[in-house]
Amino acid sequence: MSLDLGNYELLWPTTLFVSEGERLFRSSNSSWEDRATWLITEALAGTTAVADFEDLPSHSAPTDDPWTSTTPGWGRRTGMDKREWFTELVGRAAELRHAAAPRPYWPQRRGSGLSHDGSTPRDARRDFERIMGEFTDNGYLAEVFGEECVDDHSELPDVSEVVNRRLGIPDLWPFAPDTWDEDTFFGLIEVFHDLVSRPRMRRFHSYGGCGWHHSEFHNGPARVLYRWKVNELLREAGIEYELAAEGEDLGRLVAVTDDARSVLVHRALNDSAPGITTRIRHAIALFRARDTSAESKQSAIVTLAGILEERRVLIKEQIGKLDEGALFEIANRYDLRHRRADQRGEYDEAFLDWIFWWYLATVELTTRLIASRNLSTESES
Repeated sequence: MSLDLGNYELLWPTTLFVSEGERLFRSSNSSWEDRATWLITEALAGTTAVADFEDLPSHSAPTDDPWTSTTPGWGRRTGMDKREWFTELVGRAAELRHAAAPRPYWPQRRGSGLSHDGSTPRDARRDFERIMGEFTDNGYLAEVFGEECVDDHSELPDVSEVVNRRLGIPDLWPFAPDTWDEDTFFGLIEVFHDLVSRPRMRRFHSYGGCGWHHSEFHNGPARVLYRWKVNELLREAGIEYELAAEGEDLGRLVAVTDDARSVLVHRALNDSAPGITTRIRHAIALFRARDTSAESKQSAIVTLAGILEERRVLIKEQIGKLDEGALFEIANRYDLRHRRADQRGEYDEAFLDWIFWWYLATVELTTRLIASRNLSTESES
């Protein structure tokens, strides 16, 4: 029987839930059920999905079991065992709704209530503190900072000192959002991106009310989830930066671009030859850094122009001689590469944005042309 997914809501990006779930499929570990329970607890809202999972048998009941019903939807009545249920849940994850903030209530609709997080006006710093509280409670900082245990009296690292060594700002832990200026806030966002690590296993230590202990850490899924949550926070707060998901500036705040340009960046970073990719990564990082300058943008353009120069013959053959001439005339006539006295040096910075995206798009186009030509050569041979 198919699962009724109507009562489940995702708290994670769908792709992250699927990748962590599929990893569990491949696991032959005898404690896979504990890992699955922890994943469901983290990734789905509320306790309904966990309760349904735990109500199932570890193995399918015999078909002649008089207590097994074919009624779909709830726990044991589905006739599934835990692995079958979990497999279908992950396989149909794209059908799950994402949990969302409640629709505005009466005072909010009338403009007299608090914002949905209880503050007015909304404070992104406090939202970040709340998100980090969730990560801390779920053990995402335990690999770096350890966890207290009634049976282990080892001295734990000083979180504030670890952050201080990275940012050069003391006494930032425990968090005190009201004391942060913008640079401190953005710096903390970047630091904790590098520190979080997802525990794929947890066990409950009941002695002395000790609590949960976490293990089997991996920073990859943790950073995906962290970027997803923090970028949503920044977007809702109207802050026009986001954590980069790839490139030389991975995990650093960069200027937000539209979807089409984000796709272009992704293709340029992932489809180029290794030697070219290193230079593209550097150019993109220079251009979109939060503290970028006109000089940094010029350097980024010069880096891309160098790649195009190496592909000049291809551009002339495949795109056209006139277009090829116009492409390089921009870099040569304006104060970008050669720094001659007769070059134009006074122009709006928006011009730099335009030429950067034009050059990056041309690099990506030539990469596809090279791949297509190589494919044709291989098929002919």
